[in-house]
Amino acid sequence: MIRRNICFIILLLSLISAVPVYAQPDKKTNAYYITNYGAIGDGITDNALAIQKTINACNKAGGGKVIIPAGHTYMAGPFNLLSNIEFVIEVNAKLLANPKESVYNKSAFRDNKGEGTIWMGGENLQNVTIAGGGVIDGNGISFMGAELEDSYELKPFKIVDPRPHLLTIVGGKNIRIRDLTIRNSAYWTVHLVGCDDVAIDNLTLLNSLKVRNSDGIDLDHSKNVRISNCYIESGDDCICLKNRREYEEFGPCENITVNNCTMTSRSCAIKIGSENMDRISNVLINNCVITKSNRGIGIQNRDEGTVTDVIFSNIVIDSHLFSDVWWGKAEPIYVTSYRRANGNNKDAGWRFPKGKTEGSAGMVSNIYFSNIKCKSENGIYVGGESADKISGIFFDQVDVLINKTTAIPGGVYDRRPSKVDGLLTGSTSAFYLDKANHITIRNSSVTWGSNRPAYFKHVLESREVADLKIFNLEGQSAFPDQMEAIKKL
Repeated sequence: MIRRNICFIILLLSLISAVPVYAQPDKKTNAYYITNYGAIGDGITDNALAIQKTINACNKAGGGKVIIPAGHTYMAGPFNLLSNIEFVIEVNAKLLANPKESVYNKSAFRDNKGEGTIWMGGENLQNVTIAGGGVIDGNGISFMGAELEDSYELKPFKIVDPRPHLLTIVGGKNIRIRDLTIRNSAYWTVHLVGCDDVAIDNLTLLNSLKVRNSDGIDLDHSKNVRISNCYIESGDDCICLKNRREYEEFGPCENITVNNCTMTSRSCAIKIGSENMDRISNVLINNCVITKSNRGIGIQNRDEGTVTDVIFSNIVIDSHLFSDVWWGKAEPIYVTSYRRANGNNKDAGWRFPKGKTEGSAGMVSNIYFSNIKCKSENGIYVGGESADKISGIFFDQVDVLINKTTAIPGGVYDRRPSKVDGLLTGSTSAFYLDKANHITIRNSSVTWGSNRPAYFKHVLESREVADLKIFNLEGQSAFPDQMEAIKKL
């Protein structure tokens, strides 16, 4: 009898030990560790299933923390976040994207399959935090073609571009992203679509400056967003506000603040557009540094949507010329509204309104620049396809220093993508205004560096500008004995 009881106890203990450890989270911290759900931190095992099991269990229990534990690299293919979780990548932990293109199949833009896929993210999420002090690595170079001098070649594809966007959240509410290093994205890094009440704080976001389309943070039809204390390096735009046509049901992009950020970009550090089929408004960008960038601040409106009530203040801009691969020609400030070039049938419904292969350009109005210090190889450019597209642009305490610092040819303003000629060649003036209304410049200055090519010209050059007001604009032309400071046509 005793032997039989002992055998029964041994059998019972063996059955208990066979129950998965992950059935019980850490009760004190309500933490769900991915290692308890089968994750292996060897950097080569795909842990997407284990991570998804952990997220599902945490969500089913009502919420808690999903932990990527310290000390290891956890490689994973695509997985979905769910509501009411804090997704924690601990200090000295790395979450690494699977480099196999075949595991990525969900389009980042619904029926438009030609602009990347999704690695991690979710739809209709509420109360999600992504934090922890660790590293999220998109493994971006794995998805590139040959390395060129100024960029990586893009691999050809037939229907689906497999390059994964690193994080995509659609229809999120109460989203927090903080205290992380996010790096090496193959496409857009943080793409927030139709999200409301978002705080992004203390991110170090490091993408290769050679990877095209590697935007840092894209706010798409999102509202009530605060971005602060971030350091961003991106081959493409660092921070971009837009309204993509694929997600038009989410309405305007509005009520956005950006504070205390440092940015470097081969395209545009802070951009509004080019996709904008709705309204972008109520935007405040303050206390930022833009360094070693192609274009500094850009409003690049190329669709029927409008841009209004935007303030840029207390910003230092350092911009330089780079190759034609990148949009921009070192314009420190750039405000434009041109319709994009006509497309083809595959563009109808996403690049253009449904059933159409051409579009229109909306109005840009009430844009304020205050206390901006610019060092650049080019001047400020303001232009519209007609004067009524640009109205109410105010420059106050905007100081511009122009000097030739690279061997790349200048004397060009970049209007791509647009139906008008993409590259406008000719002269470089500190303020170049082309077809606009109600422009005010006050308490500003222009200086020229010692390296002045012949195409450096005027303090201000304007064409078809109505109601141009200038109060205390200091400076001379690049060659005072040859040309006037202000030229109006």
